[in-house]
Amino acid sequence: MSGETMRLQMPLLAPAQAQKHVTVNEALMRLDGMVNLVLQSVSVAVPPEAVLDGQCWGVPISGQGAWSGQGGRIAVGSNGGWVFLPPAPGMRAFVADRGLQAIHDGTDWAVGALSLGTGGSGLMAGMAEGEATLGGGTSVATDVFIPAGALVIGAVGRVATGLTGTLTGWRLGTTGALNRFGQGLGMQEGSWARGLLGSPMAYYQTEPLIVSAEGGTMTGGRIRLAVHWLEMRLPS
Repeated sequence: MSGETMRLQMPLLAPAQAQKHVTVNEALMRLDGMVNLVLQSVSVAVPPEAVLDGQCWGVPISGQGAWSGQGGRIAVGSNGGWVFLPPAPGMRAFVADRGLQAIHDGTDWAVGALSLGTGGSGLMAGMAEGEATLGGGTSVATDVFIPAGALVIGAVGRVATGLTGTLTGWRLGTTGALNRFGQGLGMQEGSWARGLLGSPMAYYQTEPLIVSAEGGTMTGGRIRLAVHWLEMRLPS
């Protein structure tokens, strides 16, 4: 009989084993990390300086330091160090730094996967978010991008710091359609935009969200933005 369980590799007690609490505690620690799995990231290659017990990371192939040679495995914080466990095909996790669910395809994490076929194809949900700091001028191309091949559902925004300048309102959109996700939007802190498209729109090249002024120019303000989309994953 193996000394550990098959799926989560939790250590098993041996007959007449001394100090059973050590083995049991190790198994409970792994269980605590892997149940309702939350991965802090699947792209960060350098381990955090502070190791938190039970905190999990998806180690990329480029893992460094204590993660070197552990690419593709799950690093679970344990007693100031790391325990490395293998993910299994079909395993699900929430990827915290992306705000998306992921399914493991047997090789890597498919972040955003809503479905995942045996051939590797799947329907993916995507989201990009960021904050636009407004300055002088009539428009700002933000750092929030729609990727190529995305079927956009909509975009949202919230004024974090009131907009200043001669403008009377603002619009949210993309090149050639500056009001696609809203126009006549409020300038005061807390004002919002919910640009839900009546018909989802396909984008075939990468484009940034654009904030533009109405009735004047902008001199300041901050807006938190996010755009949501679906995309189809190619078979492997």
